[in-house]
Amino acid sequence: MKIIYQIGIIFALCWVSEIVENLLPFAFPASVIGMLLLFVLLIFGILKVEHIREKSDFLLSNMAFFFIPAGVSIINYFDVLAGNVGKLLLICLFTTILTFAVTAWTIRGVLWLMNRRQADSGRIEADITGKAGTEENRTAERKIKEGRKEYV
Repeated sequence: MKIIYQIGIIFALCWVSEIVENLLPFAFPASVIGMLLLFVLLIFGILKVEHIREKSDFLLSNMAFFFIPAGVSIINYFDVLAGNVGKLLLICLFTTILTFAVTAWTIRGVLWLMNRRQADSGRIEADITGKAGTEENRTAERKIKEGRKEYV
């Protein structure tokens, strides 16, 4: 019974997002509207993760299955795609490199923030314990400063 309840919640969100899509005066995908609705409901606590956990885990674990219709429909437009193979490959190459670069910059930024946070908490701890001048704390601060230089 629980899984049927979870399926009902997911389908209700999809249905509401379809209605919202039809009411909007501009084109906007219902799937994105549904994800935004789900996000808002989860953030405000109207919907709990436990209400949809099993069904969402099932959908995520079988996500590759849902790409089969899209892959098959590409065959219907093969003649259109065949004339633009070079452009499509160039776009794929460019976006792959861009994705790698943005991911690397994001990781560097997160590591820098984590090092900064660790340095700040280390200073607070040293102030509280009164061990600000110990060799251990000086070594830790030096490593953190070196880490900052590395990730900036």
